[in-house]
Amino acid sequence: MLTYLLVFFAAAVPGIEILVAVPLGIVRGLPVPVAIILGFLGNASTIILEILIFQRLKNWWENRKKSEVTKLSKRTVRAENIWRRYGIPGLALLGPILIGSHLAAFLALALGSSKKQTAVWLFISLAAWSIVFGTLTALGVDAFFWTQNKFQ
Repeated sequence: MLTYLLVFFAAAVPGIEILVAVPLGIVRGLPVPVAIILGFLGNASTIILEILIFQRLKNWWENRKKSEVTKLSKRTVRAENIWRRYGIPGLALLGPILIGSHLAAFLALALGSSKKQTAVWLFISLAAWSIVFGTLTALGVDAFFWTQNKFQ
C-alpha cells in the first residue's frame, strides 16, 4: 500500500512527476500497468488542480516577474520557444520531458490556451509518457534480470 501512495504522490510533485514515479513504482515491485496508472493519476490530479486555480497562479507569476529584475529562466524560454513553434500540442507533448508538465500547463494557459484544450493535450501527453516510461523501465528491468541470470 505504501508503494501505491509513494508512486501517486511522487507523480504529483513538480519536478519528479511521471519521469521518476512510474519507474520507481515498477522497480519497487508494482505491476507495470498499475505503476503507469498511478503515475498518470498522480500527475494528472495536480494538473487539474493547477488548471482550476490558474488565474491565481497567473497573478502570482506576473507579480513575481514584475518584482524581479532577473531574466527569464532557461526552462521558461524553452517553453515559450516550443509554444511559438508547435503550439499547445507541442508544448503538452514535449513539456513533461523538457520543462515539466506543471510548468507546461501553466505556460500553455498563460500563453492563451483554453483550460479544456490544455487539459486534453496534457492528459494525452501524460498518458503517452507514462506508457513510454513504464515500458522502457519494464524492458530495462527484464533485461537486467536476464543478463544477471545469464552470467550466473
